[in-house]
Amino acid sequence: MTLNQLKYIIETAETGSVTSAAQRLFIAQPSLSKAIAELEKEMGITIFARSNRGVYLTEDGTKFLSYARQIVEQAELLESEYKSAPPPKRAFAVSSQHYAFVVNAFVNLVREYGRDKYEFTLRELKTAEIIEDVRTHRSDIGILYLCDFNREVITHIIQNEELYYEKLFTAKPHVFVSRNNPLAGRRRVSLDDLKDFPRLTYDQGVKNSFYFAEELHITEYSPKNIIVSDRATLFNLLIGLDGYTISSGVLSSDLNGENIISIPLESNEKMDIGYIICSDRPMNRMTERYLEHLRSYIADYTS
Repeated sequence: MTLNQLKYIIETAETGSVTSAAQRLFIAQPSLSKAIAELEKEMGITIFARSNRGVYLTEDGTKFLSYARQIVEQAELLESEYKSAPPPKRAFAVSSQHYAFVVNAFVNLVREYGRDKYEFTLRELKTAEIIEDVRTHRSDIGILYLCDFNREVITHIIQNEELYYEKLFTAKPHVFVSRNNPLAGRRRVSLDDLKDFPRLTYDQGVKNSFYFAEELHITEYSPKNIIVSDRATLFNLLIGLDGYTISSGVLSSDLNGENIISIPLESNEKMDIGYIICSDRPMNRMTERYLEHLRSYIADYTS
């Protein structure tokens, strides 16, 4: 089946005549008849029935025509979008664990770009997927964290993939909870304080090793556990189920509203949040600018 064959079917259906359709398509009538017959044979249906007055669609043909129109219309849209002008070049792509400050910096970068056409990509992914995205150049940069627990394993993987890690900042562990959570009035909380509440963590897929977890103290016992795949769901469950999650403490009211708060967690751990890039590729200007926005946002928040 080819796009031309589909166009032949549409034209023939509209004219009701193979001869007239061939004239409008500027092809020989035998060539058009052969193309229709080959398509009917390939699809295993009869598209047109013949009469003394020309041709008309069979029941199968009527159904086939509707699909053919959709395909041809989509092809024409593609041509109008890309044939007259080159497609927008990908400006920048970042893959990250689930951090609001990554989104804030991304928003500032896109606003600054100010072009009529562009393609930016922001993916919040599983830890292993972030590393793979950067390794395969699907993303220019990846954002993830290291701690005493996962540092040796993650660093080994990063180095084996010929990637480079650079720390952005160090965050002390906090818990995110709903403003209505019974813990919300505390100046700080301990791991024991959290055991009565559901622990929310991000799914790490088939590579669900403790070392790939986005949350500190992932090996600590928790009787209530909920695994989620996206940040919006996690925040909804923080509110709906009085859950908690352990993170950096950096929140954005612009993105997350006022219903989630951050409370310091009593812990000897820390989070070194940084970025990974390919060791063998120079950083492009757009990535450099993104890091400037990222550092600026973090500085404003932590100052």
